[in-house]
Amino acid sequence: MATNMEKQYSTTATGTQADIDEGLRSYMLKVYNYMGSGLLLTGIVALATASTPALYNAIFGNTITMWIVILAPLGFVIFLSARINKMSFSAAQTTYWIFAGIMGLSMASIFLMYTGASVARVFFITAGTFGAMSLYGYTTKRDLTKFGSFLFMGLIGIIIASVVNMFLQSTMMHFIISVIGVLVFVGLTAYDTQKIKEMYFEMDSSEVAGKKAIMGALRLYLDFINLFLMLLRLFGERR
Repeated sequence: MATNMEKQYSTTATGTQADIDEGLRSYMLKVYNYMGSGLLLTGIVALATASTPALYNAIFGNTITMWIVILAPLGFVIFLSARINKMSFSAAQTTYWIFAGIMGLSMASIFLMYTGASVARVFFITAGTFGAMSLYGYTTKRDLTKFGSFLFMGLIGIIIASVVNMFLQSTMMHFIISVIGVLVFVGLTAYDTQKIKEMYFEMDSSEVAGKKAIMGALRLYLDFINLFLMLLRLFGERR
C-alpha cells in the first residue's frame, strides 16, 4: 500500500514539475519574442530614417529635435518601469512598441557613421555573445545576485565617464569605456536572464505574467542594444 502511495506521489510531483517547466519555457519564449520583435522594429525604423534624407535632416538637423529624440527612449524606460503595475497589459504593450520605434529614430545615425558591412558583422557578433550569456543565465545553478550591485556600479561608472568624455574627447578613454561597457553588459545579460526566470515563479495571474514578460523583454532589449553599441565602437568601420 505504501509503495502504491509513493508511486502516486512521485507521478503527481513529476507531472507538476513538467507543468512548471512547460510554463517557464512558454514564458521565456514570450520574453524573447517581445525582445526580438522590438529589435526588429528598431532596426527597420533606424534604416528607414537613415535612408530618408528629409526625415533624417528634420530630426538631426535641429539641435532641439535631436536631443528630444535621443533622450525620449530614456523617458519611456523610466515611465514604463514606474507605471507598469498600474497600466493595463495592452497599454504596456503599446508603450513598449512606441519605445522601440523611437529608439530606432535615435539610432538612425549609426547607418551613416559606420559601413553597412561592419554594422551587420557587429550585429551578428552581438547576437552570438548575447545568446551565449543569456543561455548561461538561464541554465546556471549559480546565484548571480551578488554580481548585480557590482554590475550596476559599473553601469553608473560608464555613464559618468561617457559624460565626462563628451568634453575631453579622449580616444583612449573612449576605448576603455567601450571595453568596460562590453564586460558590464555581457554580465548584465546573464544576470537579467536569471532574474527574469525567477520572476516566473512570483506571478499570480496571466495579466501579471504578460506585463512581466514585457518588462523582461525591455531589460534584455537594453542589454542587447548597449552591448551592440559598445562592440560597434570597438569593431565598427567608420565611413
